[in-house]
This record gives sequence, C-alpha cells and structure tokens, in this order.
Amino acid sequence: MLDLLNGFVVELRNAGLPVSLTENLDAMEAVQHIPIDDREAFKYALGATLIKNHAHWRSFETVFEVYFSLRGPEYKIGDGDDDTDIDDLWRELQEQAKQEGQGSGGGLDDLTPEEIAQMLMSALMNGDQAMMRAMAKQSVQRFAGMEPGRPVGGTYYLYRTLRNLDLDSMLEKLMEATRQEVDGDLTPLEERLESEEFEDRIEKFKGEIEAEIRRRLVADRGAEAMAKTLRKPLPEDVEFMHASRDEMATLKKSLYPLTRKLAARLARKRKHGRRGPLDFRSTVRHSLSYGGVPAEPKFKYPRPSKPELVVIADISGSVAAFARFTLMLVYAIQNQFSKVRSFVFIDGLDEVTDYFRGTEDITEAIHRVNTEADVVWVDGHSDYGHAFEVFWERYGKDIGPKSTVLLLGDARNNYHASQSWVVKEIQQRARHVYWLNPEPRSYWNTGDSIVSEYGTHTDGVYECRNLRQLEAFVEKLA
Repeated sequence: MLDLLNGFVVELRNAGLPVSLTENLDAMEAVQHIPIDDREAFKYALGATLIKNHAHWRSFETVFEVYFSLRGPEYKIGDGDDDTDIDDLWRELQEQAKQEGQGSGGGLDDLTPEEIAQMLMSALMNGDQAMMRAMAKQSVQRFAGMEPGRPVGGTYYLYRTLRNLDLDSMLEKLMEATRQEVDGDLTPLEERLESEEFEDRIEKFKGEIEAEIRRRLVADRGAEAMAKTLRKPLPEDVEFMHASRDEMATLKKSLYPLTRKLAARLARKRKHGRRGPLDFRSTVRHSLSYGGVPAEPKFKYPRPSKPELVVIADISGSVAAFARFTLMLVYAIQNQFSKVRSFVFIDGLDEVTDYFRGTEDITEAIHRVNTEADVVWVDGHSDYGHAFEVFWERYGKDIGPKSTVLLLGDARNNYHASQSWVVKEIQQRARHVYWLNPEPRSYWNTGDSIVSEYGTHTDGVYECRNLRQLEAFVEKLA
C-alpha cells in the first residue's frame, strides 16, 4: 500500500500538481483512519490533503482512477460479480417476455442489441447505479472489442461502445416511457425535471463505461503507463491557442480569482503608497504642541489615481484564440481601471470599447468584435505596421502619463513595413508599454516575426501562452 501511495504522489507531481512532502505525510496520516474498502471516503481523504486548487481536481481524479481502480492487476477481462446482477435482470425480462408470448430463450452471450438496449433502459428508468455499472461492464465486453496488448487509446474503445448503444436516442425513449407510465402528458415543469434527471443518469452511465475501459487498460498495461497516457495539462498550463471549448470554459472561470488578486494588489498599492515630500505647514502647525520644536515631521502622501488601460490586440486567425481570452481578461478587470479602451486589428484597426460596455454577456461582446469590427484594410492578413500607423493617427493624442498600453500578438508581420517608430512614440507618452506574445520564445524572430524590433521600445515582452504565464504578468502589471 505504501508503494502504491508513493507512486500515486509521484504521478501527481508529474502531472504538474504541487504536492509537498508535508502534504504527502498528511495524506499518509489521513488514510490510516479511512476504511480502504470505502472508496469514496478514501478518494476524498486524499483529495483534501493533497489538492489545494479546485481546478486541479479533474487531474487528481484521473490519476486516482488509474491507481485505485475497483479492480487491481488481478482483474481479468470478463470476470466480476456484477454478472449476477445482469443475470437477475435478464431472467426477470425473460419471464416478462414469455408472458407476452415473446423472448429468445437464450443466455447473456446470445443477447441481441435490442435486448441489451431494453436492459439498459430498465436500469436507467430505475436509476439503479449498481445495475448501470453492471451494464457498463457488459457493454464494454460486448462492443468495445478490446484486445490485450493492442496499442489503442481508451477514446477509441469508448466511441465503439457508445456508437453501438445509441444513447442519443435513449433520452427520448425514456421520456416516452415516463409519459406512458402517467398515462398522459407531463406538465412543462415535470417534463424538464424528468429530462434533466434522465440526462444525468445517462452521463453517469457514460462515466461508468469510461471507468470500465480504464480498469481494463490498467490491468493490461499497468498503472504507470496508463497514467502517462491519460495525463493532461493543468488548467493553468493549457495553451490559449490550442485550447478546446471545454478548456476555454475552465480558463474563463479562472479569470475571476485572477482579477480579484489584481484588484487587491492595486488597492494595497493605493492604500499603502510611499510617503511623499515633507509637508512644511503641517509640520510647523504640529510643532506648537512641542513648544515650537518640529519633533514630529509631517509628509505629503501621494494620491495615486487608477491607471488607464489601452489594449491593442491582433485578432487574425493565427492568434484569434489568444486574443479572445485576453479580451475576456480585459472585460473582467475593467472596473479596476479608471478607463479601459480596447482596439483590435488585422491589417486595419478599429476601436471596440463600446462593445464591452453595458453588457453582461462577454460571449456576445466578443461575437460583435469578430463580426462588426472594421479590421480588414486590404487582404485580411496581419499588417502590424499599418495598424499601428492608423492607431497613432487617430488615437495617439489620447495616450498620456496615466496610460498603460498592452500590445497583444505574435508580431508576424507578413514581411510588411514594421513602423516600429509608432511603438517608440507610444512609449514616450505612456506610463508603461507591455507586449504579450502567445508564441513560445523559441519561435520569436523566426520567419516573419519581428517581435524584437517592437520589443526594443517597450517595458518588456512577455511570453504568454497559458494562464500561469498570464498570472505572472498580472503580478508585474499590478
């Protein structure tokens, strides 16, 4: 058991989770008070001691499922006590079929897809978790076509199983069976409640299928190999430019703690600003209580105002996902600045500040940016030089000593004129100018990338491919 826990912690660290020695010892102490056969209690005891960030729970759960499957290495494909539950259900359905003058009279191995669907529907109707687990095992055994030693990922086996079960039509069948049970139509509220309940049961059944496939793969290949195969980056390490829809939704949720941190740092700076020059009048006035001796010098405290933020983002196809996420960040932090102005460009440039005002739906705002912003000048290919010239001509006079300017893009200029003098002029007027580049640093200044030519006139060029790097930059910005 000690070796298993040690391998589990090592894999968590390999997956990127920060597990310290102290937390490891806490986990060892916690499991001494948890029954090993109580899998859920065991799982949450380890989670409570080893996980500090809720966003890491999914990665923790994946590693846990690999290392602490219900079956260990002794698990053999086709074995298990769940067959008893299947046998009972099958006999019950066979008796019912005989009474109706039907029934094949065969065994479990002779089940037709229609009979399997009937058994699954019965399990889902009753919400019997144990029966669904047993059906998941039988479904994987029947449809997945798993072969020991075959180098195929679990996703392929999952697809084969779900395709044969046809769960997409199962929801409607369940709803129709429910209507027949009540012998009439359901009210809109009842319809919604029943539908959501059945959807939840179907999702749980899919989870049982995934768990069964995972257990069989672990039994065949070993826990370490499977953990390495299933390892996914943590939310803070997901690259913006390659994030899936689900990963982008997770990243969006992570924005709010980030903006709270930024707000707290800005407030602390304003509250505890360094003292300013000597206040001579106040010092003389207070010296009267000391007989005219200036024993308690008084100082003028600065009153820093909220900075102004100007965002200029490339939204061409190569960095569109990064620009989308960054605009979400701008939307979330706009209350922390006295003024936020947003500009987007490809080879033309347009201001989109108003798209983010007076709306609570960031998705709608970004959709307007992508569909209504006038950002194409000639051919719709990135031209940083022309876009910067347009910005300076139209809005350069608005840049002042309170302005912090963020330039977002990969600086791939398609070999057009750079017009880097614009960035130099902006730096001379603004408080700070930063460049965020979503490409790996090793790609900078290769091909048509001219990021160094622009970076010379900024306060820093930062690699910003994921949430971890963005958070590090926010620390710098605050």
